[in-house]
Formats: sequence, structure tokens, C-alpha cells
Amino acid sequence: MRMNTVTNNDIRTQGFVLRRTNYGEADRILNIITPLGKFVVIAKSVRKSKSKLAGSVEMFSLIDFNIHQGRSEFGVVTGAKMLEHYGEILHDYRRMELAGLVLKKISQAAESANSEEYFNITKQCLVGLNAGLNTDLIEAWFLLHLMKVMGEEMNLYRDINGEKLVENENYSFDNTALAFMANDGGEFGTNEIKFLRLLVTSKLNVVQRVKVDDSMIREILDLVRVVAHL
Repeated sequence: MRMNTVTNNDIRTQGFVLRRTNYGEADRILNIITPLGKFVVIAKSVRKSKSKLAGSVEMFSLIDFNIHQGRSEFGVVTGAKMLEHYGEILHDYRRMELAGLVLKKISQAAESANSEEYFNITKQCLVGLNAGLNTDLIEAWFLLHLMKVMGEEMNLYRDINGEKLVENENYSFDNTALAFMANDGGEFGTNEIKFLRLLVTSKLNVVQRVKVDDSMIREILDLVRVVAHL
């Protein structure tokens, strides 16, 4: 069960390490994402072999954090327990690369606005990557949900002129308007648009149960990457 409690200056919450930087002789600065938002904290003496925190604040891990927020610019990690470690990610370069992209983009987005969804998106992506799901599917799902939280959704129901998208019609996509436009030679049809809607409205573990050709997933990922400026 997830616990998020705030008592005076002490916080207990689950989170993921987005970035870690060595600091001083044995400390580490951690950027973490939690249901309560993004925090920058210091894990003191964590690089010492006998540290109680050593091994508990690893990348690609769900961690139960205890944090004290004093007058310093950094919160202080007073306790940490690794709840899950998604170690299978480390055995595949493509998965590790995508996990790094997820953490980087979440870190950037959470700088300007707090949303519990940043934590939820991160968790679903790491769980999916660890389970060996299609990486193109995970990336497309991630980018669409990140854009949704940031208020940059694609219009998947009406075209560039405000008309409802209809079945058995082909469309092209306008990257400026973030909307489709009717085009007899367009590459996006009923199936592609339906799957895009499913991606945007469903959790990753639901989407992965739907049988879709890898070629369609790749086509959609290429579109989403352009829209997300990747």
C-alpha cells in the first residue's frame, strides 16, 4: 500500500530516483519523483560501504522514502527502503536507453508543475520495461501521456476544421494544429486513430493486451515523436 504522509517537516512517500550526483566525500544528491511532486534531497554518507542507505536508493527502483525538510536547500533522506527493483531493464540497451529518456523527460516536466501523474507514468513505464513489453509501444504510450499531463494533447476526435473524425476516411496530421486533416492519400485511418485513442485513455498494462501489428506501433511512434519534438 502506498503511503504519503506529511508531518511538520517530515515526509514519507514512495518515489523513483530520476538523477543522482555524487556530493562531497560520501554524500549523494538525488532528484526524485513522488506522488507529492519532485524533490531534491541529499542522502548523507550513502557512498560509504556501511551506510544504512547503501543499496536502497538505486536507479530503476521503487523506494519508500523518509525525508526531513529543514532550512537547507535540500531535504535530507532519513530512511529509505527499496520496495521493487526493475533490474531486467539493465540487461538490454534499448530498454535502459528508454528508461533514461523517461526519467529525463519526467524530471524536466516536473520542474514547472507538480502532478501525481508524473509518478504514475514513471511507474507504469518502468514496470513495462522490466516485464519486456514492446519498447516502441511503451515509448509511444509514455510520450502521449506526458503530453496529456502537460496540456499538449493531440485532437483525436475532430479534424483541423472541427469536424468529427469519421471511419473509412484517410487523414494526414498537422503538427502545428495537433489535429488530423482529411487526405485520400493520408497514412492514418480508422485503425490507427482508434489505437491512438486507446493509448491516450488507458493504462499501459491494458494497452499491451491488444494485438496490434508492430508496423502500426512503429508508425504511431514516428508520429508521436514528431509531435513531441524528439
